[in-house]
Amino acid sequence: MLAAAQRLRRSTDFAAAVRGGRRAGRGAVVVHLAVPVTVDPSTPTSLEPVRDTGAEQSSAPPRAGFVVSKAVGNAVIRNGVKRRLRALVRDRLTALPAGSTMVVRALPAAAQASYSRLATDLDAAIAVARSPRERRSR
Repeated sequence: MLAAAQRLRRSTDFAAAVRGGRRAGRGAVVVHLAVPVTVDPSTPTSLEPVRDTGAEQSSAPPRAGFVVSKAVGNAVIRNGVKRRLRALVRDRLTALPAGSTMVVRALPAAAQASYSRLATDLDAAIAVARSPRERRSR
């Protein structure tokens, strides 16, 4: 089980990660990852006072939340999928930067997916979500 400090519980936290983070879907899962912006102290800034909005967020541990809808299956299936995802994310949460927020959304295919397939899909989705965004040519 994830520690209480590592879990997302409020809908505003889920919404912030989904709206403000990067989305990557692979196989049976979709990952929404919001990584806090790091400010380089060597870059020149304006002389206005700095607001301390993100300081406490960057020192916070990485947090995760799970969305498993009724489309995945009945309550027994959904809880089994959540348990497997929680166990997989617990091992991978330490690799994320401090203050980051991750929402893992299970797709209906997660109900029949094996533990190893869920692990592979989750790893691939996290890797894509963490990679820098590439520019698309028109």
